[in-house]
Amino acid sequence: MAEAAFWGLLGASSLIIGAEVAFGIRLNRLVVGLIMAFGVGALISSVSFELVVPALEAVEFWEVAAGLIAGALAFFLGDRLINQLGGANRKSSVASEEENSGMGIALGTFLDGIPESAVLGMSLVGGEGVSTALLAGIWVSNLPESLGSTVNLDNTDMSRRAIRLLWLAIVAVSALAAAIGFAFVDGSSSRSGALIQTFAAGALLTMIADEMAPEAYERSNLYAGLATVAGFALAVFLTSVEG
Repeated sequence: MAEAAFWGLLGASSLIIGAEVAFGIRLNRLVVGLIMAFGVGALISSVSFELVVPALEAVEFWEVAAGLIAGALAFFLGDRLINQLGGANRKSSVASEEENSGMGIALGTFLDGIPESAVLGMSLVGGEGVSTALLAGIWVSNLPESLGSTVNLDNTDMSRRAIRLLWLAIVAVSALAAAIGFAFVDGSSSRSGALIQTFAAGALLTMIADEMAPEAYERSNLYAGLATVAGFALAVFLTSVEG
């Protein structure tokens, strides 16, 4: 569990880095979009080869489909709740304070980050070590969210010390989520573990389609496709090396 917590912390560490970058400089809109698109490709590859393909070897296809649908619905409903609480534009660096409350940002980041960290912990089950491709995808996907959210928070009355403490708390919870994900799957049957992974895959894919991909295209336009393929290719390479 300690190892899983460490990797969960590392995967979420880009939240801290993104905040510090946002405090010091304003990255070009295109650069942020390319980073996000790269993360989209890496995560799609990781979800496919690290979660869904192994699940197909352990359970029936209809069970994989059911897990994907359940995970997608869970994220969809949770995301709608976050939007109502003020986090609808948490990934955007141009939303006003009224459109994007601090509580909405915090809750939205928890929603996005905790399932990712739990999945990262799950990938350690079996003693094969952390999935480098999945770790890279999660790290990259967290960076633009932190950048945009920190810009919004910094424009409110919230102090930078409080913002840093907020991200540190989320990183700590992400580490805990990774440890819990590892323990939960490690103590279950291979079939149950596969179903949990398909649920997580459905949630991650919905997050990518609903939030990351549209924002990446909005920021980087036609270059988003190239960056997405680059991220996908790198994750495939990392997966093949691990194999």
